Amino acid sequence: METFIAYNPTKLFFGKQSIEYLSKHLPRIGQKALLVFGGKSAKANGAYDDVIAQLIKAQIRFVEFWGIKPNPRVEEVREAIALGIKEKVDMVIAVGGGSVIDSAKIIALCIPKNNDPWNVMKGKEKPTHALPIITVLTLAATGSEMNPFAVLQNNETNEKLGFGSPFTYPTISICDPTYTLTVSKEYTAYGLADIVAHLLEAYFGDGNALLSDRFVISVLKEVSQIAELLLSDLQNYELRERMMWASTCALNGITFHGRKSGDWGVHDVAHHLSVLFDIPHGASLSVVYPAWLKLHRRKLNQRIIWLGNEWWGIKTTSKTIKQIEDFFLAINCPIRFNDLNLDLNQQKTFESLLMKNKPTGMIHRLTRAQLRKMMHFMK
Repeated sequence: METFIAYNPTKLFFGKQSIEYLSKHLPRIGQKALLVFGGKSAKANGAYDDVIAQLIKAQIRFVEFWGIKPNPRVEEVREAIALGIKEKVDMVIAVGGGSVIDSAKIIALCIPKNNDPWNVMKGKEKPTHALPIITVLTLAATGSEMNPFAVLQNNETNEKLGFGSPFTYPTISICDPTYTLTVSKEYTAYGLADIVAHLLEAYFGDGNALLSDRFVISVLKEVSQIAELLLSDLQNYELRERMMWASTCALNGITFHGRKSGDWGVHDVAHHLSVLFDIPHGASLSVVYPAWLKLHRRKLNQRIIWLGNEWWGIKTTSKTIKQIEDFFLAINCPIRFNDLNLDLNQQKTFESLLMKNKPTGMIHRLTRAQLRKMMHFMK
């Protein structure tokens, strides 16, 4: 096992009515908040009204920013930063899923010194602190509520980048599964795929960390057990609760301890589908992951066999990969370009961008020839 530091400063309040903790803690954090939202879902699921009630109760002043999109764009983040500076806010509250929370992290990081968010994502500017970040989770998928990571895309440069900083851990996260009861079947499925992808990115990282591997398997089994049940019973609070906690645990650090790093090559490739065609994040991952496994089936043979045996009792590489594909199909997630309705010209555009940007993993580096081979497996 590699030496590691276990650190997670986020205080997470989980369960029904956990929103009530907000008014008790906010006065200790700041006096004026920038509220960050996506579309209409925050009002439909009740989170908006609950958050506003808590702010009024705590006598916290606030200003609202609406319009963060799925696959969040740098343009909206710049607008929110400008608003936060103008209004002299001293904390940022994200009400939404991963896109909103990721955006709020970069917003909070850039407001103090008016940094440009894309320069931050590219490493050209290095902020030294951030405003406190509070999250109210309304979509279980990314685990962003309990980690320091954010993803942002730039449509002008056709790039979608990940970023992490010790300054971007949320201070407080409110996780009430009630707010996810209105999430559609489609986006619930994509969230499940996202959770699985995070777990596999950890598992195929570098480092002999058996207990972390077993944490991965435990969360994978949890997702497998609830997935089809939840998709046939979207209003089931207990299943929503289990999905939300699985999502948080998949990327809050416990599956990575003892490793040098996760790999993240699948995410790097999948981001290109999202930035080009606005494909939901989870849907891009369910297409790329089986292809990545097929590419590495010989190199990672024993790891794939152990995964299949522990997860499903399957003892061969090919059957394990097939079972992962079957799982994605069973929850109505795509696994091929045809499932995404990408025509031949779009596939060529995707390949061209891969060749230009050369996405790769942190551990299992991808050559241009391997990227082309992955393209073949996605067809």
